[in-house]
Amino acid sequence: MSFDLWIVFLAKYFPYVVAGLFVIFALTRSQARKAQILLFCEGAAAALLSRGVVEALRLFIHRPRPFVADPSIVPLISETSFSFPSGHAAFFFALATTVYLRDKRLGVWFFLAALLIGIARVLAGVHYVTDILGGAALGVVAAYGTHLFFARYQDSIKTLP
Repeated sequence: MSFDLWIVFLAKYFPYVVAGLFVIFALTRSQARKAQILLFCEGAAAALLSRGVVEALRLFIHRPRPFVADPSIVPLISETSFSFPSGHAAFFFALATTVYLRDKRLGVWFFLAALLIGIARVLAGVHYVTDILGGAALGVVAAYGTHLFFARYQDSIKTLP
């Protein structure tokens, strides 16, 4: 398999694998069913919150993608929105942080996967390194805040039907 095909796989398709692994992690942990669902909801909330913040920031920050700013760059995948911050990085670093807060060893693997996705998107020509760093920071903060929220209201949430 050529290097470009690996980059396309990691930037475009591997994120689906990582999301699927998160669902499996959340819903198969050896704990009560409600706790599994809460973990899934916490990760989903963190990822969606971080992605929402990315979209809100892009209303004000109009940074063109590298291939738009420099026509000599040929992107390996198609993207049309602004580049900063990276929505993929925000989403997958939020998931990684959620996993890490529950299982440090497995969380490290999720962080590595998120980093791999980010690097691949830079190599694919659709992001700058700072886009990935900004998205990663957003994802970590969103996940940590979501974790604190869920921890604070965990007893109230657990009593829901």
